[in-house]
Amino acid sequence: MKILIINGPNLNLLGKRKPEVYGAASLVDLHNQINKVGVAIDVEVTCYQSNHEGDIVDRIAEALQDNTDGIVINPAAYTHTSIAIRDAIEAVEIPTIEVHISNVHNREEFRHTSLTAPVCIGQIAGLGFDGYEMAMRTLKNKFNKN
Repeated sequence: MKILIINGPNLNLLGKRKPEVYGAASLVDLHNQINKVGVAIDVEVTCYQSNHEGDIVDRIAEALQDNTDGIVINPAAYTHTSIAIRDAIEAVEIPTIEVHISNVHNREEFRHTSLTAPVCIGQIAGLGFDGYEMAMRTLKNKFNKN
């Protein structure tokens, strides 16, 4: 099984940006944790991060060509603004789970609306890096059932 992890804008600043909200660990730390989970559950994992909406849309489309079986996406600020990312997720029809490190429903009101969640099979928010593991395990279980 192949899972693509996509992290959106400013997640390259993990560990530096608002550590009281996002924690002190870096994006490299997150990728290391994700890769360990991948080994533990026997899935091939690819991690990708971009601050650019079009690049994220392109990477989602590429997932069709590289036979990705599931996507875990943290669209970050694009969660609330990007119809293009929403449409890309919907178009590829690859099971996708939206993840947020912080509890977006506990924050500013504009963060309460997700344009991408309605085309995902689920959303996980507020569980820190562990949300990625939960999403990966869920996708693995779904893949095994099919």
